[in-house]
Amino acid sequence: MPNFSFQLLATCSQTKARAGVFSTPHGLVETPRFMPVGTLANVKTITPAQLKDTGAQMVLSNTYHLHLQPGEAIVAAGGGLHKFMGWNGPMLTDSGGFQVFSLSEMRKITEEGVTFRSPHDGQIIKLTPERSIEIQNILGADVIMAFDECPPYPATRQEVEASTDRTYRWLERCIVAHQRDDQALFPIVQGGVYLDLRARAASALAKLDMPGYAIGGVSVGEPPELMAEIVKTTAPLLPHDKPRYLMGVGTYREMAIAIASGVDLFDCVIPTRWARHGTAIVSGERWNLKNAKFREDFTPLDETCPCYACENFTRAYISHLVRSQEILAYTLLSIHNITELIRFTQKIRESILSDRFVTDFGHWLKDEDDGEQGAGSRGR
Repeated sequence: MPNFSFQLLATCSQTKARAGVFSTPHGLVETPRFMPVGTLANVKTITPAQLKDTGAQMVLSNTYHLHLQPGEAIVAAGGGLHKFMGWNGPMLTDSGGFQVFSLSEMRKITEEGVTFRSPHDGQIIKLTPERSIEIQNILGADVIMAFDECPPYPATRQEVEASTDRTYRWLERCIVAHQRDDQALFPIVQGGVYLDLRARAASALAKLDMPGYAIGGVSVGEPPELMAEIVKTTAPLLPHDKPRYLMGVGTYREMAIAIASGVDLFDCVIPTRWARHGTAIVSGERWNLKNAKFREDFTPLDETCPCYACENFTRAYISHLVRSQEILAYTLLSIHNITELIRFTQKIRESILSDRFVTDFGHWLKDEDDGEQGAGSRGR
């Protein structure tokens, strides 16, 4: 597509890790890169100016949630998603498929699409591939996602195979429905935990020459070792000259393993979700600021971190804010946590450019428990 390109700058000599630049109409995304989630056209508790200071380049919003509130017509009337939320950098919208399947209690899946009851007002809503693309065309993000069926975990092979095949048929309809050449449509590889289904889906999608590709249906409850196998199997089958996006992943280990498999982009709600629970991410560890040891600790969360929270406040102060349930606590922790995950991917990028990825980050590739916990990114 004329408005999009992906340039590979370097590859790791020992793994499939790569560093590149994804060009979009609203700017560049240096890969590998973590992308913050702004479900309802905002990254929770922080302003776009604060978000920019974290080093964020590409930000996500969600079709399902924006369709329900405030509605795509209002976003369009406000000048489109970028102007509406005051973010002039690259943006991506999820298709809404995952939310329909995970959040809607009453739903019916047919070949045509999905019918579900709105959690807001009980209204019956029908979401089809065509409708999802229409909403995303109206919202105006740089990258839009194909409407997919995300099978739950666990699910039988027969169920997963049927949903994977349907996802492909829905993709064909999404391609026909897509109306804007200033938006890149990414298909999504499904297949559950069945590696042969993943390989078959990835190979089929690779033949379509899309501007980028996503791996979906992970971090939905499957064991970490299975998720790692899915990514290791799937990523190398996707086109080498297009960006690869792993949906719903955002811990150090998950990202490092995926990068070693050739993945470029990640998103997850954990930096802001954990912040709202009083949790800081420091060197990949989870710190509960309610713990007594932080009450009189007058050092920064991380002395090496350049974020606003670490440069201006102490652990004791943020612990006090958390204990007092002050909103500023969630803002400062969100700023830090997002900065932390973006810095991690920035450091990995630098290590790939100098071919030191395994030397500097090999310990994250080992199969050991580091206390991290994954969290699906497509939630709120």
